[in-house]
Amino acid sequence: MAKIAINIATGTLQQEEMIVGIDLGTTNSLVAIIHPESKKPVALKEHNSNSLVPSVIHFGQHDITVGNEAKQYLVSDAANTVFSAKRLMGKTYNDVKNNSTLLAYKIIDDENKLVKVQVGDIFYSPVELSSFILKELKKQAEHILKTPVGKAVITVPAYFNDAQRQATRDAGKLAGLDVLRIINEPTAASLAYGFGLNQGEQKTIAVYDLGGGTFDISILNINGGIFEVLSTNGDTYLGGDDLDAAIVDYWLAQNTFAGDESTHRQGLRLKAEEAKKYLSANGLFKTVYAGKHISLSRQQFEALIKPIIERTITSCKNALKDAGLKKNDIDEIVMVGGSTRVPLVKEMVSSFFEKKPNDTVDPDEVVALGAAIQADILAGNTTNMLLLDVTPLSLGLETMGGLMDVLLPRNSKIPAKAARQYTTYKDGQSGMKIAVYQGERDMVKDNRRLAEFNLTGIPGMPAGMPKVEISFLINADGILAVNAKELRSGVEQSIEVKPQYGLTDEDVEKMLLDSMEHAKEDMELRGLTEAKTEAEQLLQTTEKFMHKNFENLTQDEITATSLAMQALQLSLDMNDKNLVQTKTEALNEISRPYAERIMDLAIGKAMKGSKI
Repeated sequence: MAKIAINIATGTLQQEEMIVGIDLGTTNSLVAIIHPESKKPVALKEHNSNSLVPSVIHFGQHDITVGNEAKQYLVSDAANTVFSAKRLMGKTYNDVKNNSTLLAYKIIDDENKLVKVQVGDIFYSPVELSSFILKELKKQAEHILKTPVGKAVITVPAYFNDAQRQATRDAGKLAGLDVLRIINEPTAASLAYGFGLNQGEQKTIAVYDLGGGTFDISILNINGGIFEVLSTNGDTYLGGDDLDAAIVDYWLAQNTFAGDESTHRQGLRLKAEEAKKYLSANGLFKTVYAGKHISLSRQQFEALIKPIIERTITSCKNALKDAGLKKNDIDEIVMVGGSTRVPLVKEMVSSFFEKKPNDTVDPDEVVALGAAIQADILAGNTTNMLLLDVTPLSLGLETMGGLMDVLLPRNSKIPAKAARQYTTYKDGQSGMKIAVYQGERDMVKDNRRLAEFNLTGIPGMPAGMPKVEISFLINADGILAVNAKELRSGVEQSIEVKPQYGLTDEDVEKMLLDSMEHAKEDMELRGLTEAKTEAEQLLQTTEKFMHKNFENLTQDEITATSLAMQALQLSLDMNDKNLVQTKTEALNEISRPYAERIMDLAIGKAMKGSKI
């Protein structure tokens, strides 16, 4: 094992420092704080306005707008208006392709790469899109509070994986926020619920969180101010958006509208949101769309959404099983998310748990309120709760292009463990350099190197075949152990490295300030580096494929591919991320049809004379 001694800071802040709690939602987002006088969590809002900010971004000719102003363009300028960006966080095209028809904006079709959204000639990652929402929340909070806001606790679904959590953290950094903690939404909701409980009170609660794009169920034990998560289950692609989509599909099946169906989906989706809210208190929804009278009864609506809600009940069963509990062990069910206002949702949850859900907390605000409480704890204002030590700076590895791949983000509670799999870049590669870095910048050259060693003896295999798992483990003493193992062969490498000097508080502060100051250029450089790395791999793969299958290609295909490869090669010297991605997509479009054709030929040849 490679052991690296690291100084662990407490992670607490000065008492007077303002930290906000942010619920970055699929449909709506909001900011909350602990009120300085009442000492209670409150959602920020302008005078006589709503605390909710629609998570919608509109790209105009001269400016980018977020929130209610952007929402008005969902139908009139659908191609340039992005919604539900949270559902794309940390996802590949393959993850979302079945639902891509529900989106009016363009998602780049590359199955094995992280999703990109194309607006005009510009390519945006979900991280960049989410950062626009967070910037707007930051701006509004500063306007209401009349003070700068630079630090935040941001909530994510409990079922978000490492890539999605890191994407959320990156979005915060790009928005100019120092993200002190990523907290699970159900845990945040339980903090808000438990805020008024007596210190000696003990309860086991289930937090049922049906948001716009995700669903979580978490079972927690609250005892004397300590919140322990017993189990979590859910689905990061199940939410209110799916209820809306079911209504839209029903209306499209019942009516024929002239023109493009994708355009009508946007208009009908907004009508579906209205219907969902209206039918919570009424029996029949009627409206006019595109000159046609459309309607939906409460009975029809419930028949459409029942299969979706049943999927959430399955998750509830699994969460109870994982916690080793029975239904009667649950003292309270806390409902979170706007979709839990739907009567059928309440009925089915009540029927499953055999008790009425607790609806004393606002389902739209409860997560942000919990994030504000967590922020107050980190600020040191709440002293009657035990805080574990945290890592002062992110820990990660150097990947292709000199990028920093974070395995343990800063402020990770210790003990902490993280692992990720990597592979080789070239055929027959027998070794891999493992370089461990500490810092907040996107390029390793701007961070502090802690250790470096080589994993050797990897058996010769084609590029992409070896699976090398790198694991980080920080124990309760703050010692970091790094291990590298090739899983197919069992080859493992271990060394011991002890840096001579730890980091002072001034060093940590300077690294954090540098990461904030250079966040925009770091993100741009990371985007360019990733685009160029992807382009170089595509050029190598295409050249190898053409050489191997030359006799199966037409002259037109060879000429078109060669020209596209030349254009992509030239774009690499231009240092323009969008140009590189455009030329990459152009080469993909040309090569995809004949690659599929030749693959079919190879399969047909291999299967010839065989019986299935």
